[in-house]
Amino acid sequence: MARFMVPKSHPRYWSLYYRHRLEEAMEKGILARAGMIAHGRGEAFDYLIGEKTVKPAEEAMKAAVAKFLLAEHPVVSVNGNVAALVPEETIKLAKALNARLEINLFYRTEERVRAIAEELRKYDQDIELLGINPTRRIPNLESERGKVDEEGIWKADVVLVPLEDGDRTEALVAMGKFVVTVDLNPLSRSARMADITIVDNIIRAYPRMIQLAEEMKKLPRGDLERIVESYDNGKILSSVLIHMRDRLTKLAEGGIWRKKEL
Repeated sequence: MARFMVPKSHPRYWSLYYRHRLEEAMEKGILARAGMIAHGRGEAFDYLIGEKTVKPAEEAMKAAVAKFLLAEHPVVSVNGNVAALVPEETIKLAKALNARLEINLFYRTEERVRAIAEELRKYDQDIELLGINPTRRIPNLESERGKVDEEGIWKADVVLVPLEDGDRTEALVAMGKFVVTVDLNPLSRSARMADITIVDNIIRAYPRMIQLAEEMKKLPRGDLERIVESYDNGKILSSVLIHMRDRLTKLAEGGIWRKKEL
């Protein structure tokens, strides 16, 4: 595989680094080709929010962590993009939230499942991975993503489904699951159908959620319940859109010609 040769002084170093990670993941069989398109779409929205974690995303992360800490059977779902971008962070997050990990893919092949499992086990050989041999199907979801593990997503009360299309989010909500998603596009069906939507780049969101989980584990159950009860996903999505609008207005009025930082 080609080495990543971009110097750290390059202004887009990290963006190019994660693109390279995706290229490597495709070569390993972890990533479907459509995953590259999905990542590019996300990067476009990341530009709009300013490539940083905004206040509404921080509020959503706190509510999501609180809900997971209250859950009886929490599950963190893993797809190809997640395994390519944040494999180690995904394992750490699941442990911090006391959640199980399940591989779930839209473009599912046994080869991809094995490749993703191998990638995750580089960071923890003993990690339990569900979804290797799914035995149940989500109602009214005919795609390969509908195949789930009886001990994982099928049984879960709270599910984190990052970086995906909205079909499974909608189907899981219909099943009565509480769904959390990480999606840079606040207009997507996933973002609008989920109970909690974290509009942030997953490479920023997962490390921050790990920190929050370690901090919030010390809170009384009543405090966690109040955080969840006071959360309003519609208001959060509106706040993100207002942030984008105001930021673009400011840039347009101030002039963006040849500015290094946007």
